[in-house]
Amino acid sequence: MKAFVFPGQGAQFTGMGKDLYENDERAKALFEKANEILGFRITDIMFEGTAEELKQTRVTQPAVFLHSVISALCMGDEFQPDMVGGHSLGEFSALVASGALSFEDGLRLVFARAQAMQKACEKVPGTMAAIIGLDDQQVEAVCERVREEGKGVVVPANYNCPGQLVISGEVDGVNAACALLKEAGAKRALPLPVGGAFHSPLMQPAKDELQAAIEETQFATPRCPIYQNVDGKAHTDADEIKQNLMAQLTASVRWTQEVEAMLEAGATEFVECGPGKALQGMIAKIGRGHENLVIRGI
Repeated sequence: MKAFVFPGQGAQFTGMGKDLYENDERAKALFEKANEILGFRITDIMFEGTAEELKQTRVTQPAVFLHSVISALCMGDEFQPDMVGGHSLGEFSALVASGALSFEDGLRLVFARAQAMQKACEKVPGTMAAIIGLDDQQVEAVCERVREEGKGVVVPANYNCPGQLVISGEVDGVNAACALLKEAGAKRALPLPVGGAFHSPLMQPAKDELQAAIEETQFATPRCPIYQNVDGKAHTDADEIKQNLMAQLTASVRWTQEVEAMLEAGATEFVECGPGKALQGMIAKIGRGHENLVIRGI
C-alpha cells in the first residue's frame, strides 16, 4: 500500500517549483491561479527570491503548500494514494491532494493560517527547540516539571521520530526545559530559528482566527483515509477532519504515531511530495525494522 506524505514549514528553498512551472501547463495554470488568489506574485519569490524573503511566514507556508500540492496533482495517474498525511502545514496539502479540500480553498486557508500565526507570534513571543537523544516520556516529564514549578509554558510540539522531539513555548520555559534535558542526557537541545511557539497554547489567538475560516469552508469526503496530526489516526469523515484541523495549531504534531499507524495499516511505500527530504529521514527512523519498506520523493 502506498502512502503519500507532505512536508511542513522549513522545507522551502529558492527556485522551488520553477521546473514544474516551466515544463507543465497544468502546473503553470495552478501557480498563476495562486498568484491571483493571494494578490501578489508568490511565484516570483519562490523562483527568484532570497532565502530571507522565503522565510517570511506569509510566504513560506503558501509556497511549501503550492510546491507540494502541485507536485502531487501533476503526477497524473501515478498519484494513486491508499492513504495520505502531512506534517503540520503539510496536512493542508494532504487534504487538497486527497480531494477533501479544493485547491482554492486549501490555499486560502493556508494563507489565513500563515497570517494568523504571524500575528500570534508578534503578540506573544515564544520559541522552539529540538531535543535529540531522549525518550519521549523523559521530555514530556521535564516539560511538565517546568510548568509545575512556574518557570514558563513549555510543551512537546512535534513528535518527529524516535529520539527527536521538538518542544515549544515561552522563551523562559523552553530555556529552562533545555537546561534540564541536557542534565538528563540529551545529546542536543537545539534552539530553532523560528519566530514563535508553534503547536503550543501560545498559538490560541491564531487558532481562534483560523477556526472561523475553517468553519466557513466546505470539506468533502477524501478519496482515501487521511492520517491527522492531533491523534495520529486515520479519518475519512469530513466533520471529524474539520474538527481535528481546528485543533491542530495548539496541539502536538504526533508524526511518529501517525507514521506508525500507517505502517500498521499496511503502508509499504512512502512518497514525499514537495520540497526537501525531511520526512523521508524521519520515516526511515520510525520504520526501522520493517522489511522492504520503500521511501522516496518525487
